[in-house]
Amino acid sequence: MPEVIFNGADGRLEGRYQQSKRLNAPLALLLHPHPQHGGTMNNRVVYALYQCFVRAGFSALRFNFRGVGRSQGRFDNGQGELSDAASALDWMQAQNPNSSGCWIGGFSFGAWIAMQLLMRRPEISAFITVAPPASLHDFTFLAPCPASGLIIHGDKDELVPLASVEKLSQKLASQKNIVIDYQVIRGSDHFFRSYLDAVEETVDGYLKKMLTKAAA
Repeated sequence: MPEVIFNGADGRLEGRYQQSKRLNAPLALLLHPHPQHGGTMNNRVVYALYQCFVRAGFSALRFNFRGVGRSQGRFDNGQGELSDAASALDWMQAQNPNSSGCWIGGFSFGAWIAMQLLMRRPEISAFITVAPPASLHDFTFLAPCPASGLIIHGDKDELVPLASVEKLSQKLASQKNIVIDYQVIRGSDHFFRSYLDAVEETVDGYLKKMLTKAAA
């Protein structure tokens, strides 16, 4: 996991990047939880997502938003963080001009930013969001949602009620040509304490299914 430093709109950004050994491998960008509540690229859920994509043969990048770790700048209420994510995707695409696809993933606040980037970058073909903060942030911009994906949530989430994520999932799934795989981790809170294995198993299974389908 080599450390990488790349330029963002508000200064240098720090990341960890794994280059796939596969020729023209697809890309995966993973986004971390809220910077003002301890979120970093080393968050356990983000790291688990990162490892799932690496195992599936992707070139994967996780990085610290502005003002986190060694990334320069300061928190910008989501607007600047969206710009950071766009810069991270630009950097990864520059390293992989012939990549065969692009996925995005995020946990909590990172899921909200990920879905916004999905709307702005048509090359992103699929997403995986874990505990999207549907009760805390407005997701109505997903109209229409441009890609299918996986949503994972814990039914004991104390920060984001299950009903709000179910509503979001149903809204997306009702859109034309969009398929949402909505998976509830029974017993898990917002941070998936003691349930990280279940998250990884769910993501591994989804990636295998989708990659097999794409290769058929």
